[in-house]
Amino acid sequence: MRIARLAPALAIAALSVLGIAPTASAQATPVPGTDVQPIIGGGYATNAPWAARLFSNGRQTCSASIIAPTWILTAKHCVSGGGLSFRIGSLDQTTGGTVANGISVQSHPSSDLSLVRIDRSVGGTYARLGQPGSVSVNQTVQVYGWGATSQCGSEANCQSRYLKVADVIVTGGCRDAYNGSAICARRGNGITAGGDSGGPMVANGAQVGVASTSDRQTTTAYTNVTAYRSWIQSIAGV
Repeated sequence: MRIARLAPALAIAALSVLGIAPTASAQATPVPGTDVQPIIGGGYATNAPWAARLFSNGRQTCSASIIAPTWILTAKHCVSGGGLSFRIGSLDQTTGGTVANGISVQSHPSSDLSLVRIDRSVGGTYARLGQPGSVSVNQTVQVYGWGATSQCGSEANCQSRYLKVADVIVTGGCRDAYNGSAICARRGNGITAGGDSGGPMVANGAQVGVASTSDRQTTTAYTNVTAYRSWIQSIAGV
C-alpha cells in the first residue's frame, strides 16, 4: 500500500521545524545506559555508520546522513546559517569518525531537502536511499538524530551527545516545512525534537525521509526522499 496524502484535518501549521538556532551552547546528555531518554523517548543507536552531525559555525544544529563519498543529505532549513561542518560515522557527536567541511550546497526549490558537498572523500557505509512505494501506512519505521531529549525551555540546552533512535508509525502523506512531499508519522516509543532536523527516517534499512517538522508530542513530518530520488541522483549520483 503506497502512502496517500492525508486529509486536510492534519494541522501541519501546528508543527515547527526541528532545527535549533545556533545561538547557545548545548549540554550533552550522560553516557548511554543512564535514565535520560534521547529524542523524546526512544533509545540510543548502536549501529549507524552513515550518521552525520551537522554544525553551523561550530555550533551543533541538526542531524544528517552521508549518502555518497562527498555528499551529505539534510534539511534545507538546516543550512541557512553557513559555516557548515560535519562529524561523520560516530555515534558520539564530540569525538571519533571523520570531520569534514561543507564547500557547496544544493537545495531543492520546493521541499525541505539540501545536499551538501564536503571537502574530502569519506569512505565507509553510506545511507541507502529508498524507492517510491517502499513505505506504507501503519508501517513502523525508525528515526535517528542528536536532538533535544525533552521539552526543555531551550532545546539547544538538552541536545543528546549520543545518537538516538526511536520507532514511529507512518500515518500517510503530508507536507514538509516548504510544502514539499512528506511522510507523516505518529509517536511510537519516541518523537523527534529540535536538533533532529535533517536526520533520516529509515524503513527496512533504507532512508525514506529527512526530518522537517514536529509538534514534539505526537506528530512528525519527514520530507519524502523517495519522491525526490531523481533530483538527488542528478546531483549526488545515487
